[in-house]
Amino acid sequence: GGVTVNGAVVKDPSAKIDENSASVTAEGRALGYTEFRWLMLNKPEDTTSTTEPGDSKSVMKLLPPEFSGRDMFPCGRLDIDTTGLLLITDDGQTAHNLLSPKHHCEKTYRFTCLPVDEEAAAKLEGGIELSDFTSKPCKVNMTDSEHGEITVTEGKYHQIKRMFHAVGSEILTLERIAFAGLTLDPSLERGEWRELTDGEIALLMKNNG
Repeated sequence: GGVTVNGAVVKDPSAKIDENSASVTAEGRALGYTEFRWLMLNKPEDTTSTTEPGDSKSVMKLLPPEFSGRDMFPCGRLDIDTTGLLLITDDGQTAHNLLSPKHHCEKTYRFTCLPVDEEAAAKLEGGIELSDFTSKPCKVNMTDSEHGEITVTEGKYHQIKRMFHAVGSEILTLERIAFAGLTLDPSLERGEWRELTDGEIALLMKNNG
């Protein structure tokens, strides 16, 4: 008897309601409805982008129990030692679209590396031929020879690390700071998360093609 729909007590768990217009309360507390949930997580080091229940290092362990029944998952993956912006959702179709190569979704990373000169940076921007594919042209902004930002539209396994290795450098730290038009919230400490705003979700839908 603790649940009401449009002011009337409803005890039948099979009762049908219009989730978009019905007024629902539970023990006097008004409930809202969202078809899908989107979270922004600042991924710490030594965590994995998996949903395996037995993985003690999974980023899903950083979320409260309220999300465990929604089949949420990371939208894309970051290496275990890569930090920064990771979206978590239960919206499979939009996530698939954002990760699809045909949508050319931009991802920006801040990095530290072994010294890179202007010639090597230019090679990175033009595309690097690797053993299994050639990277697409990207944007590289070096603040000095060992620090900078790189924006890519692909998400191949260890791609950025492999690209830098191919020009005689090595990535030392890597942090994703932007994805699909969203930037990492600077107020989020490592391991912290928050729900996306309506404006951020709208931006994702726009970039979802």
